[in-house]
Amino acid sequence: MKFQSINFTCESCGAPLKYSPVTASLKCEFCGTTQPIEQSNEIIYEYNFQEALVHLDRQEPQAIDKEITCNKCAAHFTLTPYSVSSNCPYCGTPAITDFVQEITPKSLLPFTFTQEQAKQRFKAWIGSLWFAPNQLKEYIDGEEKLQGYYLPHWIYDTDTVTHYRGQRGDIYYVTVERTVVVNGQPQRIMQQEPRIHWTPVSGTVQNSFDDVTVGASRTIPHTILDSLGSWDTTRLIPFNEKYLSGFESEEYTIGLDNGFEYAKVKMDYIIRQSIRAQIGGDQQQINNKETQYHNTTYKNALFPIWIAQFKYKGKVYNYAINAQSGKIVGERPYSIMKIVLLVGFILVVILGAVYLDEHPEVLEGVIDTPSSHSYQYVR
Repeated sequence: MKFQSINFTCESCGAPLKYSPVTASLKCEFCGTTQPIEQSNEIIYEYNFQEALVHLDRQEPQAIDKEITCNKCAAHFTLTPYSVSSNCPYCGTPAITDFVQEITPKSLLPFTFTQEQAKQRFKAWIGSLWFAPNQLKEYIDGEEKLQGYYLPHWIYDTDTVTHYRGQRGDIYYVTVERTVVVNGQPQRIMQQEPRIHWTPVSGTVQNSFDDVTVGASRTIPHTILDSLGSWDTTRLIPFNEKYLSGFESEEYTIGLDNGFEYAKVKMDYIIRQSIRAQIGGDQQQINNKETQYHNTTYKNALFPIWIAQFKYKGKVYNYAINAQSGKIVGERPYSIMKIVLLVGFILVVILGAVYLDEHPEVLEGVIDTPSSHSYQYVR
């Protein structure tokens, strides 16, 4: 399907403009001209979750290949499914097109540091990894580039009421008689041993959740995407396609309802903590619980992420950098050779120490003292 390409050009030289995290404006990479991005006073709304579910199409998002004609070199290319912005593979000119899914982002967090700054952070992180293969360090030292993505996220607010049943465990001590061996002789002694008294409990806890973020893209594994938080959502700004210029961006591929199921998993940990705190005692057991969600709202936004992929021994390792905070999350490979060498070195040291302990005469010829030497002075 053919789509129109949108880009922004420099008023001075006509070259394409890209968003610069350094100046927070559009910048020409050829002549250095910057063009400020007008600031919007538009309010970032929170939308009613239940009302949205009634009106949204429950069908899965359709993967549509978008055929683009570059406005700079007139080359034809196709954006990957769900992609909204990219760069021309022939001349590098940014290409931004339309969203086609029902829900589109209404706000975003801009990139706050450049690709080179992200690469330096990534390099330092790799340097801190034990047993990382040399190929990984060579990868980041080479010409490989990190890819900047604006990936869609859901942001949920909700109030929860949870009814639970469980048990409270209180530790008490009893005195018992034990037989122990002292200097080879058995002796009877009295010892204090802990016991737990369990009491059935039930109750209700209430929690309010604000800005629970859930990744809504399948570009990188969900476990990695959701580990990049926390995001400072107070810095959200109204959506403006100028921030996409020079970066990849995507549509929502995880629906509003499915995203909330992921959010429930995140909230469940906090709810369980609240239940345990209310039960009290030394130990707690939660036998069952039921949570109701009220006043649920959502925001739909794009978050900035630097992404890298490293292939090692037939497996692809994914890395992501939070382009707001700098936090790095990734699946790390291990160099088996480095591990084997370290284990071998440790074994050599241990065996050497054992051998010297059993053959102290080996050291006698090594240790020398000044008294064993004779000196002759010549006038």
